[in-house]
Amino acid sequence: MSDNGKNIADRIVCQISRLNTVQALAALVDAFPGQVTFSSSFSFEDQLITHDILSNHLPVNIFTLDTGRLFAETYAVWNTTNERYKTLVKAYYPNQQQLEDFVLAKGPNSFYASVENRKSCCHIRKVEPLQRALSGNKVWVTGLRAEHSAGRNEMKQVEWDETNQVIKYHPLLHWTTDQVKDYIKQYNIPYNPLHDQGFISIGCAPCTRAVKPGEDFRAGRWWWEDADKKECGLHVNHPSETNQDK
Repeated sequence: MSDNGKNIADRIVCQISRLNTVQALAALVDAFPGQVTFSSSFSFEDQLITHDILSNHLPVNIFTLDTGRLFAETYAVWNTTNERYKTLVKAYYPNQQQLEDFVLAKGPNSFYASVENRKSCCHIRKVEPLQRALSGNKVWVTGLRAEHSAGRNEMKQVEWDETNQVIKYHPLLHWTTDQVKDYIKQYNIPYNPLHDQGFISIGCAPCTRAVKPGEDFRAGRWWWEDADKKECGLHVNHPSETNQDK
């Protein structure tokens, strides 16, 4: 871990530890003007943060990763969000040549065949576009919550991302699902209707299903793989935490 990066993250923790989400985001914007960005997948959590950013006119860039295989419902809530908040969420897409070469060589659904294929697909569709999206930024705001994965229980709300060389801020890390839902309802925030159908973590359509009663939060993602292989490289924690996709 970069000592300088860790020191910056630790200093920020001291500055925002007693602030609410809006106040903390405002403080980050003041500290890093034009270099704070938020990644949205239009989940419950991300819609909540989007609401806080846009309703308070915070100059935080909002982007999404359009893998090309998202649910129709995800595109619908994306469109509704643009209309509701009079905004334009910026999309980053896979590199055209890399994707064409991969699908030609492996086929459109090769991710079911092996973990290697699936991770290659994730890298092309999500990881590489994320790297472009984060370029030039100092702070990456996410909607990660500890409740979604046992591997996140020891995460810090502010941490240094060595891989992407940015400070990561997880404002909702310690929120419960009920708290998130109550906030969504209170402010009538548009959300993905798949959440009402048992979908917790909503990613690409071929790789996401509803979670059955009694199943783990992560059961709906890459359900054909062993639990310890369920990562895609978006959120890589150092050194001891589990790698998890949102």
